[in-house]
Parts: sequence; C-alpha cells; structure tokens
Amino acid sequence: MNAPIQTAQQLHDALLTIDTHIDIPWPPGASPFEDGPRRVDLPKMRRGGLGAGCFAAYIPQGKNDEAGFQAAYDRAIAMLHAIHEMGEDKGDSTRLPGRIATTIAEIEAARAEGAPAVIPAVENGYAVGLDLDHLDAFRRLGARYMTLTHNGHNQISDSAVPRKDLGDGPELHGGLSDFGRSVIGRMNKLGMLVDVSHVAKTAMLEAIEISTTPVVATHSSVRALCDHPRNLDDEQMDRLAESGGLAQITLVSFFLKKGMKETEVTLSDYVDHIDYAVQRMGIAHVGIGTDFDGGGGVVGFRDASESAHLTAELMRRGYDAKAIAALWGGNFLRLLRMAEEKSA
Repeated sequence: MNAPIQTAQQLHDALLTIDTHIDIPWPPGASPFEDGPRRVDLPKMRRGGLGAGCFAAYIPQGKNDEAGFQAAYDRAIAMLHAIHEMGEDKGDSTRLPGRIATTIAEIEAARAEGAPAVIPAVENGYAVGLDLDHLDAFRRLGARYMTLTHNGHNQISDSAVPRKDLGDGPELHGGLSDFGRSVIGRMNKLGMLVDVSHVAKTAMLEAIEISTTPVVATHSSVRALCDHPRNLDDEQMDRLAESGGLAQITLVSFFLKKGMKETEVTLSDYVDHIDYAVQRMGIAHVGIGTDFDGGGGVVGFRDASESAHLTAELMRRGYDAKAIAALWGGNFLRLLRMAEEKSA
C-alpha cells in the first residue's frame, strides 16, 4: 500500500533535510537563483522542501605537479566564492537567496528563517597541493568537508578509480601518503569532516583509523548490490559503522545498477541501497548524498524538487519519522557537531 503523499509531504515539511553532496556547474552556468536546468537550484530546493545542501567545489584530477596543484587551488577558491554568492541578498525579490551555513547554529538559523542552507565543501584534496595552509583557506570560506581524492591518485591518497590517462597504476602510495596523514590531522583541527568517497579501500580504512572525528562517505552506494569500485563493500561499511562514521547513499544510476542509465533506474532501486546499508550498519550510520549535478538522478527522484518522493518511499517501506529524520540529515548533523566540538 502506497504511503499517502499528503502524510509523506507533511512529514517531509517537518524535517530538516540535508543532501550531503551536490555539484555546481563550472565554469559558472545556469543561475542558482532561477528554476533552470540545474538539478539543484534555490527554487527547486524550496519547492522540494530540501532544507540544506552541501555544495562541492569539484576539482578534476590533473598532473601531480606544481602547476597542476596551483591551478587546482585557484579553481577551488573561485568555486567556493561562487558557492557563497548563493547566499548573497541583492535586494531583488525575484532572486531569493539561500543562507551560507558553515556551522550547526547557522544551519539551524537558516531552517528557522525558511531559507535553504548552503554548506560549502571541496571535492578532491588535489586542490591542497603540498601546502596544509590551503586547508585553512578552504575552511575560512566555509568548507565543512573535503573529499580526499576524485578519480585518479593524488598527492594525498590512492583513488578507488585510477586514471590510466594520467599514468596511474593500481596504486601510488599503498593507501594514504605521509602528507595525506598530515592533511587528515589538519582537517580534524579545523573541524572539517574527512570524506572518503572516491578513496581507495586501503586509504579509506586507514583514514578511519587515524581521524579523530568519524569519517563520512558523502556520496557512495553499496557494492554488494552493484559491483563498482566507487561503491562500499561490506567490510568498509562495517568499519564505518564501528567507528561512528556515515555512508551517504548516492543517486548515480550506474552505482545503483551496473551499467544502467538514469532512465533505467528508479527511486525504488535507490532505496534498495539505503535498505541494505541500514540493515548492515544501523540507522545511525546512513544518509542521503545524491551527487545531483554531478551525475545523480533516477526515475522518481530526478532533481531536488522531487525530494519528498524519497520520504514517501521510505515511509512505504516502513521507516518511521525518527528513522527518516536520521537518514535525511540528523546523522550528518551529529557528525558535524562532533567535528565542531573537537576543533573548539
């Protein structure tokens, strides 16, 4: 029996919903203030009742040399500034801003105001180069987490998906590099969460061991259901749960069903991955990270305006309000709070 959409909508509207991984177009494209081609823009967040989103400055992997590091850092800074513009009030009633939220208090204040909370993040530690102070610059611009790698090994860590076009072998460091361990230490001190999506299993397990705050996979799915190196296997999920970390299940079609396009994968397929993770890890260790505008989207949950569809499907499967609140943001807020307290 389908959950009545009115009841699901009422619950959805009462939740603080957080999507932990959203990309932004770069170079800058469609305006975030307009209901346009982006999967997530401010009008869609309002219409879909998405209370907060982590917007990532995505840095593609290049050569691990001085020129590559500098270009990556410059791009990250420019993208973080662009993310901040989503919270700027220009006094134009047709362009309602969100609110930049870099702390728990600011996320809660945005919720109280009815404004979408915009949480900055960085995707790919390549942008750090070999200068730990770059992490301080990212944190000053509000970044609450950094994904250690993307596709391709970098100076911090091996990647789950090596890049042959960049000359990658199966591994570069055998896990984390010495510099990578220093990066995690600095992130812990700054209150930045360590994101292990995209990270090689050896490095991910080491990050769990050395990070003083539990780590998060902000946009990964379940390898037992879809055998892709970007997904988390049972051992990885077990270690995340044992350490207090999180697996935020992502909405990329070919991470949900191998080789399948968006039009061939459904919201039900997505929730199958959530179900598996919850049964394996416990409700306190699972959440939502769509990777919208970075490949995420399936039939029934194509963009942020359809966020309540997920709440309805979770209700249909028997999740109660407390469990849905945990999945949709409560668990991630707990980790953010831990990071803030440890950095204070």
